[in-house]
This record gives sequence, structure tokens and C-alpha cells, in this order.
Amino acid sequence: MNETKPVLQVVIASTRPGRVGPAFAGWFVKVADDHGGFAVETVDLAEVGLPFLDEPKHPKLRQYQHQHTKDWSATVDRADAFVFVTPEYNYGYNAVLKNAIDFLHQEWADKAVSFLSYGGIGAGTRAVQQLKQVVTTLRMVPIFESINVSFAAQKLTAGGQLAPDRLMDEAAAVMLDELLRVTKALRPNR
Repeated sequence: MNETKPVLQVVIASTRPGRVGPAFAGWFVKVADDHGGFAVETVDLAEVGLPFLDEPKHPKLRQYQHQHTKDWSATVDRADAFVFVTPEYNYGYNAVLKNAIDFLHQEWADKAVSFLSYGGIGAGTRAVQQLKQVVTTLRMVPIFESINVSFAAQKLTAGGQLAPDRLMDEAAAVMLDELLRVTKALRPNR
């Protein structure tokens, strides 16, 4: 990992069987690597495997008792920016992502965030609107540019990969440029 570049964590929020989030995240990670502005890491919440919040003390205190929380804290702490790859479930985002966010507090502050959302006709945009309220409470800075994929399953090939899509590639480039600009502005605050 190149320490001179800010660290961008691409967080896969869905954990359910048959999920399509990893396909979208894999595509985005390649685009972000090609962009060259970030050291890119993939964080899959299915692999992180956090239980429902089980810390007895408020996350603001950073007095974690469980190793899984200490590990999650170290992961989030090393990031400078995030892209949450999130589905939309019933007009909102999923419980696994909310739980992962709520485990921590200070680790999120003064970091830029954007969203790659997917779903049906709504393209995950309702989930993103709810997430913006949550992340701003943690002093994260959501950027306007995002990627919203409607009819997500139709974007995948029979092999489960994302089919080439010029508009998505263009949206990702614009998003990464703005994410990098905001990340550089925020870094001195941490």
C-alpha cells in the first residue's frame, strides 16, 4: 500500500446469500485503482462479521472491550475516505451497515464518503438519503457525486460480473475526482 496516497475503503454492505454487492464493488475497485488517486481497500462486512452492537460503553469513549470492535476500529481508523456499496431494502439501507457504523464514533469523523447504491427502479437512492443523515451526525462529509444503479441484477452478466457500462464508468471518474478533492481538504483536520 502506498502511504502517500489517501486510503479509500470500499465497503460492501450486503451480507445475504446471492448478493450482488461484491460484483459492483469489484468493478468499482478496479476503476478506483485505475484512477490512481487512492490506495484502495475492499472491506466486506460479511467477512468482518460484527455481532449486533455489544459494547457496554458508548462508542464516543473508545473504550472497547471486544477484540472484534478493536479490529473494526483499526480498520476504519486507517481510512481517509469511504464508498459504501449499499443495497436498498424497503426504502432504506440494511441493518448490517447501520450496525457497522454504530459500533464506532470518532473513527468516522472528518472523512469523505460517497455511495454506490443499487436496487430496483429507485437505484438505492432512498437508502443513500437516509445514510447521509447518519454519516453527517458522525461528522463525515458526504459528497454529492455518487453512483446509483437501477435494476441492478440486469447489469450483471451470466457469470455474475458487471457488464461494461460507459455511463457508470464516467460517473465513477467524476465521483473519484470529487472524493479525492474533499479527502485532501479534510486530511489536515485529523
